[in-house]
Amino acid sequence: MARTSPTVAGWELMLRIREQSKAVGVKATAIQSALDISAAYWSQVANYRGVFTEAKLRILMELLDFEPDEQQELLELRSIARQRGWWSEYSALFNDSQLRFYGLEDGAQRIRSVEGGVIPGLLQSEDYIRALMSSIVYTARPTEVQQRIRARLLRQQRLNHPDALQLSVVVGQSALMQEVGGPEVQRNQLRHLCQLADKYSDNLDLRVIPFNARGSIAGLNAATYHLLDFDSPRLPPLGWIDTAIYGEIVEDQRKVEALDYLFNQLQTIALNRDDSLRLIDDIASRIV
Repeated sequence: MARTSPTVAGWELMLRIREQSKAVGVKATAIQSALDISAAYWSQVANYRGVFTEAKLRILMELLDFEPDEQQELLELRSIARQRGWWSEYSALFNDSQLRFYGLEDGAQRIRSVEGGVIPGLLQSEDYIRALMSSIVYTARPTEVQQRIRARLLRQQRLNHPDALQLSVVVGQSALMQEVGGPEVQRNQLRHLCQLADKYSDNLDLRVIPFNARGSIAGLNAATYHLLDFDSPRLPPLGWIDTAIYGEIVEDQRKVEALDYLFNQLQTIALNRDDSLRLIDDIASRIV
């Protein structure tokens, strides 16, 4: 089985159960009756807030006529879904949507991101993260700031994993020039970008849309967003839209396709990789 995360495994498990139940015409009420569970329990599992026991999953697989080889795959998915990812330690800090995104991000094979205002989180230096977190009123407590810094640094480890995340990022030039944490922090952050691009040349594609770019840059005026792709051919791509006050997972495939189209348009008008890095280096050299 390809690399995944507990969140992605639980998502795939429920997707396959839903698809099979629809294919064989077994409704949720029949499943609840066969498993002797309440509607509330079913809703909890169906919405990724729990995992079936092995005994109940075996009953369900027989009820839905899964083939033996697929049953084994589902049991393996259940085993992974029951594990605890690093993000589970931060349940008091982030809401359910944010935690689910971190779990999906951790199990993604490729992520494509657009950011117009600040450096993308997966590419931020520790000092830059601290400056951002410290500037947010509701995270002013030092212990909470440190927890958020730690969580973001843990997310970044996927770039350095044996099965490394493939990351494609498009940023606006304003993100490079917006001073965060003072000139030294900003300059070091830009140097950090160049170092990451060199270190992860095989799995990081960083592109900048300059102020003088030709073409429509309306997409940079939208919220920060990400597109997540997964190894499993059974899993569709997902979107994540990030604003100043909330984040939202986008599962509607028409909306995901719209985000995909927008990303491709922005990547087309962005500078190529080498020119992007030259621009980053030039801006860094002019910060005093």
